[in-house]
Amino acid sequence: MPVLRSELEPEGGTLFHCGTALAANSCVDFHHRASNNPAMPRPDAVRRVKSYSAADGYVYQYYFFEGKRSQRGGSPEGEFTYVVSADRRAAFPFKIFVKQSALNAWAKQNGRPLSSSEEYAVAKMRLFQAFDEGSVQAPLEGQQAREVVVDESNLEELLGQLGI
Repeated sequence: MPVLRSELEPEGGTLFHCGTALAANSCVDFHHRASNNPAMPRPDAVRRVKSYSAADGYVYQYYFFEGKRSQRGGSPEGEFTYVVSADRRAAFPFKIFVKQSALNAWAKQNGRPLSSSEEYAVAKMRLFQAFDEGSVQAPLEGQQAREVVVDESNLEELLGQLGI
């Protein structure tokens, strides 16, 4: 009985073979080999590193790391984390908290809530303000990184810079 071979078949091994009769219920056998390539780990998200020339003379590099809803002191708020470097050698997390009470007050006054994009833009403007103030610094060993807040006292000013 003739055996059909694949052109891709390696010497001495059979990837598949068929009998002479190719009926509707004919059998095809596949030779399964263990892969010699281990599974690749999932790559991290690609981060776009940006630069900001601050009023204090430093040029900071930063990228957005994550945004989430959190609770501090019993009140809800948006938490925006950036990874920042002031010396291009060491990077550290820097957090901006946008208080929900400030967002609620603004929504009541203006008849609509801020969109998530507008809230992100406010947090980023607060990051730039912190760069200009010189308050973004690497934490000392064993200390937590500094953080800044967007609340009722500065929300209108930050929105004004955005034209909102």
